[in-house]
Amino acid sequence: MIPTPEHRPPPSLRTPLPPLLTRMSRRPSGLVAGLVGGAVAAGLGLAVFAVLATVLWISSPYPDSGPGAALHVAAALWLLAHGADLVRVDTLSGVPAPVGVTPLLLLALPVWLVHRAARDAVDGGDDGAPVVPVSGRTAWAGVVLGYLTVGGAALLYAAGGDLRPAWRWPLALLPLLAVGAAASGVWTAYGRPRHPVDGVLVRVPRRVRRRLFGAAARQRYEAAVRGAGAGVAASVGGGALLVALSLAWHGGATRTAFLQLTEGLSGRFAVLLLCLALVPNAAVWGAAYALGPGFCLGVGRVTSPLAAAPAPLLPPFPLLAAVPGEGAGTPLRWAVLVVPVVSAVAVGWYVAGVAAPRGGDRTAAWPRGRTVTATVLAALLCATAMSALAACAGGPLGVAALARFGPVWWQVGAATLLWTVTVAVPVAAGVRAWRCREPKRSPAPKRSPAPKQPPAPKQSPVPTPSPAPTPSPVPTPSPAPTPSPVTSPPPVTSPPPVAGRRRWWRRGVAGTPAAGEPGPEKAPAASEPGQEERNPDQGEGAEATPATPATPATPTAPATPAASATPAAPPAPRRSRIAALAAWFGVARKPGGQPASPSDRAP
Repeated sequence: MIPTPEHRPPPSLRTPLPPLLTRMSRRPSGLVAGLVGGAVAAGLGLAVFAVLATVLWISSPYPDSGPGAALHVAAALWLLAHGADLVRVDTLSGVPAPVGVTPLLLLALPVWLVHRAARDAVDGGDDGAPVVPVSGRTAWAGVVLGYLTVGGAALLYAAGGDLRPAWRWPLALLPLLAVGAAASGVWTAYGRPRHPVDGVLVRVPRRVRRRLFGAAARQRYEAAVRGAGAGVAASVGGGALLVALSLAWHGGATRTAFLQLTEGLSGRFAVLLLCLALVPNAAVWGAAYALGPGFCLGVGRVTSPLAAAPAPLLPPFPLLAAVPGEGAGTPLRWAVLVVPVVSAVAVGWYVAGVAAPRGGDRTAAWPRGRTVTATVLAALLCATAMSALAACAGGPLGVAALARFGPVWWQVGAATLLWTVTVAVPVAAGVRAWRCREPKRSPAPKRSPAPKQPPAPKQSPVPTPSPAPTPSPVPTPSPAPTPSPVTSPPPVTSPPPVAGRRRWWRRGVAGTPAAGEPGPEKAPAASEPGQEERNPDQGEGAEATPATPATPATPTAPATPAASATPAAPPAPRRSRIAALAAWFGVARKPGGQPASPSDRAP
């Protein structure tokens, strides 16, 4: 009987699952997702190599095998990308020849695929919101198991081809790469936390933990990692620059080797792809050459800036054509030593940048001993990284003379450590001291004596303006008094000068009034408007000239009472024409109208 919804017990009365069963019911989903992700990552890598090998096999003008051989080669190349050594069975001498030079560019493909698969397994999908929470351990385990499952199948399949893997290397390197790349993907998915490392460090004794893994030690480690990364980048970049310059210098030999190696278009395309995959290896070789130890092109044949031994018979290959010729070192070859110097300077500069940041507080800078310790640690990390790169970039390419091909890892590590410690430590200490120096205090400016001021001129006291006196009322002019009879003639005065031609009747004595003429009259005031003035030179019928209005006088101080009390002089008497004629003929009359006596006449 199937229980209907009415017969089902309520949720509160249901029996809950045990916690262990609950966790086991959730775990398979995350584990399965990890297994699928790891298998897909391995399958994608195999598919890339399979497609490439199949295309080259199809385009080859002389295919000497079927598609199965192309797939065997693809599986072998996929294992070679993980660092595994291969063995070439079909040789002219019949002796198997090892192929151990791993193209470093191929190594980036499987690492990226496994890292991406582990990160997606933790995230639960592209939307970043998993329905069921997946722990990091579960996702990591699933990805590693899925990848190794497909990798084991590829290993078994590649073992039946002409280019088969050597069993000792795939069994060690394939799991190591899968474990490391998956752990990096899980750590990235969780935001790169530090608590997993702290959980491991809890088991370390407290005194050792404080000294080696405290806050100050972590800052020192971070500075060392940054400095080591800068040093490795500078070394590898300098090596790549040397390879490019050498290829340009030996351009003719490089082109000849590329054309002689194969004739078909597909073959040349395969050689070009191989050269591109070996470019990182060539950069590491160039860095080893600049460091001093150089690299080996066979047993007993070392090429370095100091000397180059005669090379054995090498196959024509474009990258090998750029190798410097044999002979002693020259100043041009010694110039490559600037690459490790620049690398060591970069290490010291980055460590000093953390120890004493530019523009930071001088009191917060690291002590000198701590800066030197961080620089030495960065040199150790840089030497370790360069040793690992040198070990991966080289390997055997055959037997006998070709058993050693590439740089020697321990020599490269020792040379890197020597260069870095010798140059980076003084650079870091010097930069730190320069940034922590006390700023120079500018000397106080000398006070120049104040210029002597000229004595101020003695100024006379400015008189205080006295208040203007109240103007006194202008007295009303009284009427002119009637002149009394003159008993004696008035003094003779000369007439005022008249512009123009002198009249004939003015040639006599002026100023003598004629007989029967009235006495002198007062001239009208010039300031009274409307007055008319008659020119004595004009005739009686002439029109009177209007008097010129007086110009308003500038206000001045009022006149003193003494000056105003002085009576004005009486105006000169006016003469008529008859008086002027009488004066001309010498006949004068008295005021009463009687003729003047001879004594009264003018001389």
